[in-house]
This record gives sequence, C-alpha cells and structure tokens, in this order.
Amino acid sequence: MSAKSILLKGITWNHSRGFTSMVATAQRFSELHPNVTITWEKRSLQAFADEPINELAKRYDLLVIDHPWAGFAAKHNIILPLNKHLSKAFMQDLESNTVGRSHESYSSNGHQWALAIDAATPVAASRPDILQEKKLALPKTYDDVLALAKQGLVLMPGIPQDTLMNFYMMCCTLGEDVCLHPDYVVTQEIGIQALKMLRELAVEMDPQMFNWNPIQVFEAMTQTDNYAYCPWAYGYTNYSRNGYARKLLHFHDMVDIKGFGKGISTLGGTGLAVSASTKETETAIKYVAYVGSETCQKTVYFDNGGQPGHRKAWTDKHTNRISADFFKNTLPSLDRAFLRPRYNGHMYFQDRAGAPIRDYMMTGGDEKMVLDKLNTLYKKSLEIE
Repeated sequence: MSAKSILLKGITWNHSRGFTSMVATAQRFSELHPNVTITWEKRSLQAFADEPINELAKRYDLLVIDHPWAGFAAKHNIILPLNKHLSKAFMQDLESNTVGRSHESYSSNGHQWALAIDAATPVAASRPDILQEKKLALPKTYDDVLALAKQGLVLMPGIPQDTLMNFYMMCCTLGEDVCLHPDYVVTQEIGIQALKMLRELAVEMDPQMFNWNPIQVFEAMTQTDNYAYCPWAYGYTNYSRNGYARKLLHFHDMVDIKGFGKGISTLGGTGLAVSASTKETETAIKYVAYVGSETCQKTVYFDNGGQPGHRKAWTDKHTNRISADFFKNTLPSLDRAFLRPRYNGHMYFQDRAGAPIRDYMMTGGDEKMVLDKLNTLYKKSLEIE
C-alpha cells in the first residue's frame, strides 16, 4: 500500500535568496520523500516585512518570516513552537551554531518559533573594479565614506524601513541601544547626532536612493558603473557570485564610525516557521529540520541562492570560495549586530517610524521634532495588546 500523498504550501519572499533556495530544498525533500509535494509562492520584500503573519498562516503550512514577528506569534499562537517538535540535540546544535543572535531572534516566551535558516545584517559593499580603476582605497572610517560620497560614488538604501534600521545602527554604534526606556526611543543627544550623520551622507548621494531598498541598491551598483561603494545595506551573497549580476560586488565589515568602533548594524535575516493550522505537522517539521540542517545549509540551500543561517556554512571553504569570501568577511558584522525589539507592538512602530527619518534625510529640518514624532509612535506601540 502506497503512502498517503501530502501537499504542503509555503510562502516566502521574491528574491533568488528567498525563493530559489526554498524551491530547491522542497524539490530535494520530495525526491527523498516521494509522497510529499511542497510548493512555494513568493511575495514582495515590502510585503514580507509588513503583512501580518496571522493571515498568511491561515493559507500556508510553511512561512518564511521576519524575526520581529516572533513576539506577535508567541502571543497569538499562530505558528508552532518548534522546540516542542524537534529534538533537544538538534535545537542545541542550532543554538551553538548561530550567526550572531539569529537563533535567539526567533525565540520568545520560552519557545523557538522559527529556525534561522537565513542570516543577514547591513554590511559594506564595493565594486573593486571601479575602486581599482580610480585608484581609490576601500573606506575604513565614516570620514572616508563621506569623502568618497562627495565624489558621487556612494549609495545606500533610503526607503523608510532601511532609514529606520540605519538610525538604529547609528544610535547603537554611538553607544545607546534603542527602545529601552518607556518614554523615549533614544536620548536627544544620541538621536540628534545619529540623524545629523545620516543626513550629512545622504545629501551627497543620488536622491534616487530614497526609493531603493538594498536589492535595488545592489542592482544599481552592478547594472551601472556609477557607484563604487555602499557603507551599509543588508548583505546579499548572490551579488558576490560569478554570473548572477553584470558585475561582481565584494562585501566587507563596516567602517569605524567617529572613533566609536565599527558599525553595530541591525540584525535581519529570515526564519522558517510552521503554521499552527497545518494538517500535516509531522511532515512540515521534518522538512523544516532538513532545511535547517548543517548539510543542507552548506549545499542545496546555499548552492541555489540561499544565504545560510547555520554558522558552519559561514565558515565553510566551499561557500566562501563561491562568494568571494562574503561570509568570512562579513561574519564580524553579524556577530556584533543589534537585535531589534520584538515586543508585541513593535511592528506598529517599525512600520511608521522610518518615514519621518527619511523625510529629514531628504529635506533637513529640526532633529528634535523628528525625535518627538518617533517618541509618540513608540509610546503608542507600547500600549498595543
């Protein structure tokens, strides 16, 4: 008697890093389990960051999620606590082989709500060919970046989501983590300094960047020869691999910021979760364990465009050889990265707080007024049940 046919549906995000990697793992899993078919659908990067997972969990068995949803998921029981379904040894392996705080980022209320299959944080990117042709050195400090920006060669993502993440980065690097006090996001002194430094760079850059996310920045850097350097944008190993884009990018640790040390950027990445509504829990859990395993992360997942979340994939000779040492060069940035707040209402704040920062970076204005707007949004977010 043949095994029952099982169909699982998954939702991920629309980039080779997020989509082809999952399709490849699903195909291989189906080859190993012929009665199982897994289909993956994709949504835009913005929808990935914004769309509430409670709606998606009604329609899909498997979800690739952004870690700030962990608190919301824990409160509302939308996805399964994976530590109740996976072995203690497996979970300990992932915890001990985390990239920065990636594993922890999907933990809330004592449970693990997703596996960190993908690790990312803003890092620096360069076009080594342009720098070499113009006899320019790779920037080492904020002032070096500013000098290069004055030549029109620097770009950074400027959509609201990324301006907020870069504001967090500046504050953390200057010595103060955000959203720790119940009355304000950050002290005025640090907040004003962070805003001024972001605007100081932005006014030297192509204003198109205010409509660009990291993917669009990297496309502009590789499809044209106008830009040689990006000081901070969520890294994408795809652009460091031969044949993916017109020109190759190299990725680096971030520069020293005003003597405060190298930038402490804001952790990103994605996690693989299982809907609490799935009717095929056992199979879904088996697939999640397969994707999160060291072997899959270093091979099938990476080889098909993925950016692994398992540390041994970051230190692996194969992955680094293929990606111009993307993983080895940027791992220090991941290990320093700030884990942004994950309280239940933080997504309300995250969805709205980038716009006033972006407006200020574009047109200038009163930094205290910007901080007042952020504080109002922040206090409202703390009241969300």
